[in-house]
Amino acid sequence: MNFDVLIIGGGASGLQCALVLGSAKNKAFAAGKTIGIITHQRASHLQDALFNNVLGLPAKTLGKDILVEGKKQLLTLYPHVQQLENEKVLSILSTKNGYQIETNNTTYLSKIVILALNYAKPLTIKGLESFIEPHKRANAKKDRIQLKNINHLVKDGLYCCGTIAGCRSQFAIAAGSGASVATDILTIWNNYTPTKVHDKV
Repeated sequence: MNFDVLIIGGGASGLQCALVLGSAKNKAFAAGKTIGIITHQRASHLQDALFNNVLGLPAKTLGKDILVEGKKQLLTLYPHVQQLENEKVLSILSTKNGYQIETNNTTYLSKIVILALNYAKPLTIKGLESFIEPHKRANAKKDRIQLKNINHLVKDGLYCCGTIAGCRSQFAIAAGSGASVATDILTIWNNYTPTKVHDKV
């Protein structure tokens, strides 16, 4: 299966990235773009989160509910974004036209890959070893990791967002990081014209 963009991780940053990319579906520059997200969520720190301090979320919102509702929101609004369940990524290798992603079930090819994983050890995906470094914003006692990146870009066609990009583990920061990567990709698709997508009443 081939994609223009494949997001790996279905937490706050990955789902937000998918929502922004999906929302560009009616733009000429996004026509025909294939977008997928591997929605593995068991390792998401949202599973145990309780939110009282996020703009727009009712007090006592549970992170595990956001994960469920986020996938429903993506499916309802942007069904063209393919949600890939029950996949564990084993390796990400460079190819002539992008990346080959091996999972426990199959092989995918994608021009762009976005890593939206958490910052816990170990990160066992082959092909990423040389990019792993200590997390710069986490409590050193927790021994967290991130991927070396400049403004979310690890290397050509390979992005990261959320805590694995070096963001703090804060819901709004992670979601914003995912949205930032999505708008960077939309900008590339739009012939490098700075691009964002907002629906209007």
